[in-house]
Amino acid sequence: MATTVFAPGEPIPDLQLALPKPRKSTAAKLGELFSAMISIAMLAAVVLEVRHLQFHDIFQLIPRKPLFWMVFVAYYMVGPASEWVIYRYLWRIPVSGLAALLRKLVSNELLLGYLGEVQFYAWARGRLNMVAAPFGAIKDVTILSALTGNIVTLVMLAGAWRLISSGAFGMEGRTTFLSLGVVLFTSFIILLFRQKLFTLPRRQLWIITAIHFARTLGFIGLSALLWHVVLPEVGIDLWLVLATLRMLVSRLPLVPNKDVIFAGLAVFILGRDTQVQNLMAMMAMLLPVSHIVVGTIFATLDLFASREGADA
Repeated sequence: MATTVFAPGEPIPDLQLALPKPRKSTAAKLGELFSAMISIAMLAAVVLEVRHLQFHDIFQLIPRKPLFWMVFVAYYMVGPASEWVIYRYLWRIPVSGLAALLRKLVSNELLLGYLGEVQFYAWARGRLNMVAAPFGAIKDVTILSALTGNIVTLVMLAGAWRLISSGAFGMEGRTTFLSLGVVLFTSFIILLFRQKLFTLPRRQLWIITAIHFARTLGFIGLSALLWHVVLPEVGIDLWLVLATLRMLVSRLPLVPNKDVIFAGLAVFILGRDTQVQNLMAMMAMLLPVSHIVVGTIFATLDLFASREGADA
């Protein structure tokens, strides 16, 4: 075997070894393809949503106060942020996981319910050094979110029963009882089969449930603060009552025209027809616009990332 000897002080040439690039697994390629398809579908949904929006009316209703936008961002982020806290506790996910949870939110809102969970599962599977089996944890978090929402709905129904029975909600008693029955039945099924449904240890399940309850209180408090910034002449206590009732109406199944019912309820309690209707109309348009903006940004970034990954 030949041996090369270099003289003292003679520079040693750089040796570059042509190592083969690691080949992506089939699962990783399928995950990237699925993410690209979701991004394309999200952009298509954005185009469809934009066609139905009246931007001139939206800009006229949106407040110019910086405090409004600060509270609105907090209101918009409370859901993804609470889930990030959960998965940070379970998996120690980095801050970049917040972007994946925002994608999950927009996918559920613009495309199809629970499609965001599938997309987030694909994101988690692509980081096996972070978590080996993410499906069970995502399933448990989703089920606990529904169960927590049902419990909060039942508590609010009991607290607002006098108002509901007075007819101020504009709902028939039969519809209310049917919705109550669905909430009770689904909660009973979850609790009955909890040992087979849940994967995580009991301690972790209780901590996740507590975070879901905190998120619910955050939604109510930030909703009330947001409306109070727009109409400061209405006391924050009344807005808290309305925010609670709004969450109650939104959580009841089998109730059509929920936005109409809540708008009528707000007018019934506050008596400010034009102002309240404008406020509710503004919020009803601002949230879809936010989903569209966030969805467009992430879908475009995902498509560029998938193309760069394909070229690499």
